[in-house]
Amino acid sequence: MGKYSLNEFIQNTQQDDKNNEFFELETPRILEVNLNDLVWAKMGSMIAYTGEIKFERERVLEHGIGKMFKKAFTGEGTALMKAAGNGQLYLADQGKKITIFDLKDEEITVNGNDLLAFEPSIEWDIQLMRKMAGMMSGGLFNVHLRGRGKIAITSHYEPLTLLVKPGQPVLTDPNATVAWSGNLQPEFRTDISVRTFLGRGSGESIQMEFTGEGFVIVQPFEEGLATGEPSS
Repeated sequence: MGKYSLNEFIQNTQQDDKNNEFFELETPRILEVNLNDLVWAKMGSMIAYTGEIKFERERVLEHGIGKMFKKAFTGEGTALMKAAGNGQLYLADQGKKITIFDLKDEEITVNGNDLLAFEPSIEWDIQLMRKMAGMMSGGLFNVHLRGRGKIAITSHYEPLTLLVKPGQPVLTDPNATVAWSGNLQPEFRTDISVRTFLGRGSGESIQMEFTGEGFVIVQPFEEGLATGEPSS
């Protein structure tokens, strides 16, 4: 950042009060939620707020017994908090870039580490990639979202969207895979002929294979599957 007087710095970085959408990008890495009811957000993502807002950790049976058992399996990775009230809520996650989607009766699946927030009108469920449990520490969990409303996802640096076409599968590194269209069901492949030097232990290259028609979003960063930390 360049040199500023205090007044210049305030003018360049202060919140923008002109916008009133439910989700607004205050900066590329800070999400403003103009709250007048409630929103679901990733636990620990609140960095500031104004107004009267109360925060509550997701209760064990908040979303039904089915999700309770899935969450017990996946651990804290999908922990959510409920913010309710009126005011401006500011969310961020490790300085990651934020993208807002406005679903219109559409579906998307997001890596559990990369879901930042969503409107209560969105239906969601946790999907477990059980085949991954024996391949990588912590396995892999995702959140399937559908319906009408806004969701916010995060990525390290600029995301890239790859189109999946019939007969033209797309293969990705699970650590770099952020999200994909809800109709796609990835399969996992291992290739013992491709050695890895990133400390994953098995010496096998593990890939996600997407076939059919849709899209896959990847990031130029390998994120730890269970913890959100960089791969070692």
